[in-house]
Amino acid sequence: MKKRRLVLLSALLAALGSQGALFAQEAAIAPLWRQALGASVLGRPAAQVESVVTVCDGGTLKSYSRRGTFLWNYLAGGRLGSHISRSREGTSYVCRTNGVFIAVNRSGRELWRVRLPSPLSAPALIGWDGRLFVPCGSSLRCYTAAGYLLWSHEFDSPLGFGPLSDNRGGVILGLEPKDGVFSVYNITHSGGISAYALSEKPLSVLPLELDTGGTNKAGLAFVYQSGRLEWRGGGEAITLARLPSPPLGAVSRGNRLALVLEDGAVHLFDGETKSVLWTGESHLSPGNAEKDISMLYDERGIYVLSPSGAAGFAGDGRRLWLLRLRGTASCPAFGPEGVLYSGGSDWILYAYRLEERVLRIGQSLYGPLPEGSYGLGNPPPSDLGSGGPDLRDYLVNQEDTVREILERIAGSIRAGSVGRDETEYTALLMEIGGSASGAEVRRDTAVQTAFRAEALRLLSFIGSRETIPFLVRVFSRDRDSSVKAEAAAAIGRIGVDPDGLALGAFAAQSFPPGLVRDNYLLLSMAGAIGSLCRFSGPPLSDAGIKLLMSLGRDDMPLLVRNRVRDELASLR
Repeated sequence: MKKRRLVLLSALLAALGSQGALFAQEAAIAPLWRQALGASVLGRPAAQVESVVTVCDGGTLKSYSRRGTFLWNYLAGGRLGSHISRSREGTSYVCRTNGVFIAVNRSGRELWRVRLPSPLSAPALIGWDGRLFVPCGSSLRCYTAAGYLLWSHEFDSPLGFGPLSDNRGGVILGLEPKDGVFSVYNITHSGGISAYALSEKPLSVLPLELDTGGTNKAGLAFVYQSGRLEWRGGGEAITLARLPSPPLGAVSRGNRLALVLEDGAVHLFDGETKSVLWTGESHLSPGNAEKDISMLYDERGIYVLSPSGAAGFAGDGRRLWLLRLRGTASCPAFGPEGVLYSGGSDWILYAYRLEERVLRIGQSLYGPLPEGSYGLGNPPPSDLGSGGPDLRDYLVNQEDTVREILERIAGSIRAGSVGRDETEYTALLMEIGGSASGAEVRRDTAVQTAFRAEALRLLSFIGSRETIPFLVRVFSRDRDSSVKAEAAAAIGRIGVDPDGLALGAFAAQSFPPGLVRDNYLLLSMAGAIGSLCRFSGPPLSDAGIKLLMSLGRDDMPLLVRNRVRDELASLR
């Protein structure tokens, strides 16, 4: 009897406690961990590289490991907006409310900042090579991973949704209506535009592959707020279906669409057969007014996330789990390791272990593999180089032409208008900068040293991570120290070395028999290694720090030792 009374008393106290904790989160699944943030949460967290980052009021970013260990705190020096993106390497991108856009590496160190014409209107989207598609106000701007502007587009009305990935390395975005017309744009990585004028407002536009007439075509699925589904591609327009209830969210994969509707049901729709494969019940109640809906669709299954909770489904329609939350500050985030992160109105970050399955992400030596390639590491010959193998001799004898090419490219870089010329410019700079780096090098057929060095410098300002192998080849093969130094500096500006090619080449020049004594080259190597460490963080920085320490040994020149000391100090 006494034991029963104790049980009843405990239950009563627990009930009273739950009533008193007005902003506490409720879930059938107990939190894996919780951490007091000391500030309110702004926007959904960003989970990547086995950690989570959240934006807090007061201009701070806070990061925790997936096990709840505090990692770092970053102060932005001003109020932050709620939007945050995180790259596959773990770099976080946020924007202050005054339009200052900031990149913070996975160790909590600021990498760079640029001024936007207005604050972010949605999270920045990250391209295959780390480039950033940044939406602000009525414009979309594209920056390299190092913060250099490649191109921008100004529109005649504010952005309504997006940018969303088109699965081809470009983006999809929609504008707010103007004169009754809803404009949607599909924009390539280099700024090329395809436009769609719609008379009906879309909730979202997503990539969808369909087999039309025996040919697999990449197109776009238009999910309208009325519930109508339409596919467009290759000049065709096909009505797919009309949903039984207006959609709240949608996501695509291959030829299938996953949708959550206002009645709380989740539908998996097959674009080939124009049929619903299965229907499941999410955590959303019918008529739910929530608009902050996020959906994921990957090899693990389909996930629906909202401030009131989350639900996970297997590909065959089985509901894997359902989580109800209360008192959240925003939509939660579901990480690749199966952990859901939710910021509460009680200033606490909660983590829930929902799955043991981990999303497979291909890995290179020092980081994740990209989702695809833009072909910038091996571009087609430039218009100048399409004449054949005599290009190098032509460039040697036509210095005025080379100078004009470099000045034209430099002008485009300064204006932030590289845009659709990116592939052509990349090819030209490679042809000039690498003219003395072939298997058979003859000094009398190399383009002038100053031109080669300038071409490599310019390449770094439009440089993609895809150009790193080329720059490493130039560093290793060119016989001129000033050109080698510029190749090293270019690698440092781009800031990534996922395959360890650059670190390997630098190490080969740091020890006998390849040991160099040229101060300028050694200084450039030290700066590049420090930059790679700051941008990429561990595990690359662990190897980079060891290499820096070898460059700072007692038998090295004093200037080099001092530069190494400064680089190491910047990494603390």
